Amino acid sequence: MIDDHSSSSLVVLASTQDHSQGVLSAAVVLVMYGDYQCPRSAAVYKLIKIIRQELTVSFGEDYLCFIFRHFPQIQIHPQAQRAAQAAVAAAVQGQFWLMNDTLFAHQQKLENGYLVEYANDLGLDIPQFLKELAFSFAFSLMLARFV
Repeated sequence: MIDDHSSSSLVVLASTQDHSQGVLSAAVVLVMYGDYQCPRSAAVYKLIKIIRQELTVSFGEDYLCFIFRHFPQIQIHPQAQRAAQAAVAAAVQGQFWLMNDTLFAHQQKLENGYLVEYANDLGLDIPQFLKELAFSFAFSLMLARFV
């Protein structure tokens, strides 16, 4: 049997630009492409959190690097894109993972008002959050013209 790693390699390599937990040089690098409005994404995310905790206890902090990348399926989950933008806006204030957990926990409530409420509950600077959210929205509109 030929060991062909090219079929199992990431097209976009893991980097410091990713939202990650753990070190990029970990023995295992797990990348999840998720949609905040998708029940399956939420279930997988919950399972990964449990597995990551168990592996950290058993093998140490440097064993697994978990990376989350946004993959909103806007044709079936219309609020997923805006939720992803809220997570990115929270990341600017160092709260990506807390917002990530919140968005998955409240999948049925991802309208704009709820996103601001979640940011407030996390103690984010709301004017800064709204500024980042508006920038992210404008950027996504610009990109949509080229796709």
